[in-house]
Amino acid sequence: MSYIDYYKVLGVAKTATEEEIRTAYRKLARKHHPDLNPNNPEAVKLFQQINEANEVLSDPEKRKKYDQYGADWKHADQFEEARKQQSGAFGSSQHFGSEDYSDFFASMFGGSGATGGSRRQSRYRGQDIHATLSLNLSEVYQTHKQTFTINGKNIRITIPAGIEQGQEIKLAGHGGLGVNGGPNGDLYISFDIKNDTAFQRKGNDLYLDQPVSLYKALLGGEEVIETLSGKLKLKLAPETQNGTKVRLKGKGFPIYKQEGSYGDLYISWQVQLPTQLSEKEKQLFEELAKLANK
Repeated sequence: MSYIDYYKVLGVAKTATEEEIRTAYRKLARKHHPDLNPNNPEAVKLFQQINEANEVLSDPEKRKKYDQYGADWKHADQFEEARKQQSGAFGSSQHFGSEDYSDFFASMFGGSGATGGSRRQSRYRGQDIHATLSLNLSEVYQTHKQTFTINGKNIRITIPAGIEQGQEIKLAGHGGLGVNGGPNGDLYISFDIKNDTAFQRKGNDLYLDQPVSLYKALLGGEEVIETLSGKLKLKLAPETQNGTKVRLKGKGFPIYKQEGSYGDLYISWQVQLPTQLSEKEKQLFEELAKLANK
């Protein structure tokens, strides 16, 4: 693996602060941007190195690995894992020093050790990748497909209806690439579901506070409800009280991976008092009040 001194690329010291690294990157990126250097392959190459250096040095975790392992920083996790395995196999006295890094990585990734003898290449499983996919509640009401990009690759998956907030699915083999022919890691996708509806979801059930006029609540009538699957016409009994709940069986949210199965929908009638009454309306209410007091 060719070694690139990222500090030298950005022109900063190894003790540079995050702000110094950020400032140096911005200055160099503007100077060497391909748009300002057309038909200049060297400028493109340098611009790529500048971006690569900034990506590593601006990330504290990556910078720590780079400072410790140099050109082999991307394989630091595999090295640490192998060191733990060696310690377990040979006892606590067995350890790797900094002089052993090149031997270890050479044997691990295809070179030769310090003694010049060839070593068997070790196969290592790629790293698992964890990603979050944000969706609206109305989207997960139906099974649908989503395409997103991981590691430069477009991945198309089917998202079953009824998936829940925080739920995680595993896509085997779609994680980091294996080393020396080792298996790829896995991709884990967790779902962040935003409520873009008037409903509240609790498990597979939906809850809705539905306004209804005072007159309809008193006299009875019909009310049209907008649900996630279409419109419903409901009857109100005369003298419906504020907060009265109605259960609509099977009109709730789809049950995950149970085709055709749904939770329930609960409607809570919220009686709305009239405002800005006319004089005539006030007189009528006063007459009703007198009748009620007799």
